[in-house]
Amino acid sequence: MSGANQKSIYIVAGEVSGDTHGACLMEALLSRVPSVLFHGAGGPAMRAVAGKGLTNWVEDAAVMGIWEVLKHYQWFKERFDKMLAEVEELKPDVLILIDYPGFNLRLAHAVKKRLPKTKIVYYISPQVWAWNKGRIPKMAQTLDLMLCIFPFEKEIFESAGLTTVFTGHPLVDELEDKREDVTREQDLIGLFPGSREREVSRLFPVMVETVRRIHSHNPEWKFEAAAASDVLAGRMRDIVQHAKLPESLITIKTGSSYSLMQRATSGVVASGTATLEAAALGLPYCLVYKISWPTWAMGKLLVKLDYIGLVNILAGEEVVEEFIQGEAEPGRIELSISRLMNDSDSRDALRQKLLTTAAKLGDCGAHQRAASEVVALLE
Repeated sequence: MSGANQKSIYIVAGEVSGDTHGACLMEALLSRVPSVLFHGAGGPAMRAVAGKGLTNWVEDAAVMGIWEVLKHYQWFKERFDKMLAEVEELKPDVLILIDYPGFNLRLAHAVKKRLPKTKIVYYISPQVWAWNKGRIPKMAQTLDLMLCIFPFEKEIFESAGLTTVFTGHPLVDELEDKREDVTREQDLIGLFPGSREREVSRLFPVMVETVRRIHSHNPEWKFEAAAASDVLAGRMRDIVQHAKLPESLITIKTGSSYSLMQRATSGVVASGTATLEAAALGLPYCLVYKISWPTWAMGKLLVKLDYIGLVNILAGEEVVEEFIQGEAEPGRIELSISRLMNDSDSRDALRQKLLTTAAKLGDCGAHQRAASEVVALLE
């Protein structure tokens, strides 16, 4: 428990992106309340800000999919019990939970029961509006404040009686540093197969076959693929080799996605945050998405959305073409990309629409706005 005037915050993130956002939020909080004490669990970025009061667990915590979670059930239960005991002992003024809903919402409910005086804040709201709207009323009873990063989320949570603030999307700040003064290469097509091994294994072979088809009709066009890590770059080179394409046909670079999004004339982008990044950087693209059929069938039952792509959800209409599951095949993608490459009018119109949609993510300063809301609760 902290001293009479010293405020304390317990903060939990369970993924790499959450660790990044958590660290930025903590720095913004420290700039306003330098004496605030942090405890909790996150990753290396948060640990660097908080010091030894914070456990680095993201590498183990960031398992994907229902089966992986079930396999690690005992491990998660032990971490949950340990964190809950820690929160009870520390009695923090505020509990901040960052995304990671499977774990964090359970923790919120447990803390609410045991420590009704601790204010509970959720930052980067879980996308329950997509997969489980039934959880929202319970969240409204448990949480004191929801800080959301998409403008349409505010109304969804507020209508359930949950105090909600739209802070803007942290991506806007991140991209400010990444903007380059470059001219688009008129013959360059960018490939963005995702940042997880499973995504790359499913989507990159489709992209490679699309390249084969496009190259046979337009041999002068060039292709570059962005790999999220050296390991994934190696996996992508294996896929190109396996497809018996000349290695020189697709340039594969690690950590080059922002640069490529600003140099390419068009692109093929895996569904996820990259679709927002591409929109904000003005890259005309089409979206691809493929998961295992059992997961897809289950998802169709749970998810009630007209679109998969965040840009289309944000716009409330189909701004970019979506090629999902069986439709994510080389012939359809080739048609879409060839149209973008050959028709400058439709390409420019799409670029404009993407920039207009991305502008809805708000201005710079998302973490600072979020920190101001937390400070108001502390005081």
